[in-house]
Amino acid sequence: MLVGLLFGPGFALSQGTTRVRRIGLLISVDTDSPSTDATPDEDLRELGWVEGKNLHVERRVGRLEALNALADELVRAKVEVIVTQGTPETLAAMRATKTVPIVFSVGDPLALGLVKSLAQPGGNATGLSFASPEVETKELEVLKDLIPTIQRVGVFEPAAHPYFQATREQFDRSCRSLGLQPHFVEVATMGEIDAAMAKLAQQRVQIVILRGSSFVQHHAIEITTAALKHGLPTMAEQPDLVREARALISYSLVLDEINRRRASYVDRILRGARPATLPIEQLTKFELVINLRTARTLGVTVPPSLLLRADEVIR
Repeated sequence: MLVGLLFGPGFALSQGTTRVRRIGLLISVDTDSPSTDATPDEDLRELGWVEGKNLHVERRVGRLEALNALADELVRAKVEVIVTQGTPETLAAMRATKTVPIVFSVGDPLALGLVKSLAQPGGNATGLSFASPEVETKELEVLKDLIPTIQRVGVFEPAAHPYFQATREQFDRSCRSLGLQPHFVEVATMGEIDAAMAKLAQQRVQIVILRGSSFVQHHAIEITTAALKHGLPTMAEQPDLVREARALISYSLVLDEINRRRASYVDRILRGARPATLPIEQLTKFELVINLRTARTLGVTVPPSLLLRADEVIR
């Protein structure tokens, strides 16, 4: 016990057992994009799980239409936990197994019908929830702080995405509760991006919300370039779009916090916890990132009060 206290749980675990535990990662990529990095979270290493020593990771990365088959492969590989990030991956994993524990990070698991309740999930899946009507309202309030006269909001979504389909009515209500009129566009391929932005420009939206998804992440440059071409500011739900793709603003969860908490679920399940009794955690730590270079290009004046609140300002 003293050794454990001196050197931490990771040291004690790696020295005290030779059993190799197996987890699976299920990751989707867009149809036009190359494979993504599928390295497990460094947070698992801090908890004592080291790949190649006491942890084996089965990775399955593929297009949306392949997710069901890939989830079946993970089940056949006899993994002890399946880790997913996003609604399509989670739905595929839950279709493939009712017994293998699943650790997910999705928008709103209640709205999607994934669990019985946040406090008692009740099945073989648990994890993180990072969207709710309250979170959407906070995001929209940031827009009103940015553009006090805003009335019309464009909403850019990947076509046929199960989460956005399931929660569109709620998002519409959140907008209208703040006096905003949403205009939705769905895009299935990269070739449709410019036409979608042209349509939103014709509808005289004052900013476009880019819903967080693998499609938006993989085509960030094309999306923000098309928006700038039509004079449209963009609000991203992924901060890298502000840092690297010239989106104007993002209000999003802190990625490190997501990774840390997801690793905690995997750790607890490998140590014997049951997903059915592990409460869903609702993430509440957000960061605000603003790109002043994009603001100058568009002629948008960012209020000083919003700049003071920002966690990062790109000048």
